[in-house]
Amino acid sequence: MVIAIGGVSRAGKTTLANRLKNQVIGKSVAILCQDDFVQELPKIPKIQDRVDWEHPDSIDHEVFRKAIIEATKKFDIVIVEGLLVYYDQKTAALYDKKIFVEIDYGTFLYRKERDHRWGIEPAWYIIHVWESFFKYNNIDFDDSILVVSGKVGFIDSVINAYLGFE
Repeated sequence: MVIAIGGVSRAGKTTLANRLKNQVIGKSVAILCQDDFVQELPKIPKIQDRVDWEHPDSIDHEVFRKAIIEATKKFDIVIVEGLLVYYDQKTAALYDKKIFVEIDYGTFLYRKERDHRWGIEPAWYIIHVWESFFKYNNIDFDDSILVVSGKVGFIDSVINAYLGFE
């Protein structure tokens, strides 16, 4: 089973992926973080003077897709997470279950302004992160995708029922 977890930066994708992995008993689980499949720096677009990590061309989608396929040969459950997991349609076709972690703009701003992993981001870039997510993601919000709130915490029973973990 391949489970995709998407959402804007700081929504809680990695937190949810790790939580799910820790809940699975008796099956092997791998987590693939899309951030680990970025292109070489010269291949990533820039916006003003900054690397544009939010652009789809920042990800090597082919290598990411191949890694998912290889992981399915070794693990019972493969969890993929990232802000652009729904962008590439060939990759998205591999997903058995799809989860979208949503947060509102105020929560995003609060979390992003406190995220100093790469230094203090300028306000214009933080806004760019939010806008780029909605510009580039091809999310079809139909019955096949579970939308969960990343604002207050995850409801395990709902997620587990959707994934068939109960």
